[in-house]
Amino acid sequence: MLTSAVLIATLVYAGIGLAIFVLGFLLWDKITPVDLWGEICKGNTAVAIFAGAIAIGLSMIIAAAIHG
Repeated sequence: MLTSAVLIATLVYAGIGLAIFVLGFLLWDKITPVDLWGEICKGNTAVAIFAGAIAIGLSMIIAAAIHG
């Protein structure tokens, strides 16, 4: 049975994970020598794949840190 405490804890962890993900991705965007979003909008597939790989990597690290 799903209790309100479990639901609230899940939402809190999801919010923390999303916030860390966004901050991490923005930080990665700042330290790369090119504008990732600008290159993706120009149709640069290699940069889009790179950004996707970074997103997946950050997600895995955050999930492992939260899960324990």
